[in-house]
Amino acid sequence: MQTIDQFSFAGKKAFVRVDFNVPVDEHFNITDDTRIRAALPTLKKILADGGSVILGSHMGRPKKNPDPKYSLKVIVDHVSKLLGVTVHFAADCQNADAEVAALKPGEALLLENLRFYAEEEGKARGLADDASDEEKAAAKKAVKESQKTFTAKLASYADCYVNDAFGTAHRAHASTALIAKLFTEKDKMFGFLMEKEVKAIEKIMSETVRPFTAIMGGSKVSSKIEIIENLLSKVDNLIITGGMTYTFTKALGGKIGKSLCEDDKLDLALELLEKAKKNGVRIVLAEDAHAADAFSNDANAIFVDVNEIPDHMMGLDVGPKTEQLFADVIKQSKTILWNGPTGVFEFENFAHGSKVVGEAIVEATKNGAFSLVGGGDSVACVNKFGLADGVSYVSTGGGALLEAIEGRVLPGIEAIRGY
Repeated sequence: MQTIDQFSFAGKKAFVRVDFNVPVDEHFNITDDTRIRAALPTLKKILADGGSVILGSHMGRPKKNPDPKYSLKVIVDHVSKLLGVTVHFAADCQNADAEVAALKPGEALLLENLRFYAEEEGKARGLADDASDEEKAAAKKAVKESQKTFTAKLASYADCYVNDAFGTAHRAHASTALIAKLFTEKDKMFGFLMEKEVKAIEKIMSETVRPFTAIMGGSKVSSKIEIIENLLSKVDNLIITGGMTYTFTKALGGKIGKSLCEDDKLDLALELLEKAKKNGVRIVLAEDAHAADAFSNDANAIFVDVNEIPDHMMGLDVGPKTEQLFADVIKQSKTILWNGPTGVFEFENFAHGSKVVGEAIVEATKNGAFSLVGGGDSVACVNKFGLADGVSYVSTGGGALLEAIEGRVLPGIEAIRGY
């Protein structure tokens, strides 16, 4: 497989799929440019080699073409500033031949939002609410057929293809999976960011140093079933926390008050506990909770046994006994995966458990553990507490990371590797 560090981009035009889906405020000012900065090493390598860059990205979920609300034009100046070169702009990603032809070595061109075209995602648009199944199927087929033309046009702009958008690697979209198939094995590769993401996941899931501990938070068991089931064949310890805590607690006969709970998943929780037991996996659940009488930072709160939460209260974070329990398990681990906070960390009064978990991961990392933090809330946690530099790797891909943990093959990765 071709690697970006061994490839010379001199005199070549490179189509680089980046993830510049950055948040903007009501005045279209970028509020967090992390994703843009993450792609800079790849882009600067290409430009330094004497190549030119054609940037393809999506932003938001536009429903029409064009949709000014989601135009990438608003980020051009900022990308230019960070990249250190003037970034030109093509107002239509499917009609950029003139802009591409004018592109010189060392220059960059940003294409307009790829998702302005339904062909990028392969989804039909504009169907009436009462459209029949036959009409929906016909529309979807038509988009799939035109998707080939759309993809070929993007590929025609460049001599080589670089995928540096891990956050979209789980989507079989035109610019992530389909386009890669139009380039030879020697002319397609991962960008530096994508390489790091893939290696970090492989280190966690395939090159495990034990003990391996996964910390899984989140509000619903139903959204993490496949992840938990896959992890039960890989980890030594599985810490289940966040809102999921209370479904497991209730399933075991505990009183959880008004805490978040999926009553239709109680049997599933017990099944997962039984499966863990058979696999020799230690499931670590909360022993106490920081419970409140309202979903508010300023609510009246107490620390209470997780099995004895008063009827009028709800668990919003773990308590001190659980913090110590989780920290002890984490500090004894050599491979750590963290996906999901212990509580409502956005509320300052209920963020302590998540901070303790983060600090324990940092300490374990200092002692030689490999730690991977991924998923929006977990990343927000380590950033909020200033702990990002203390873990081995912080993943930029939310959904892509989760699907990789589930054991799925990601189309964007498979298209480059060929397997």
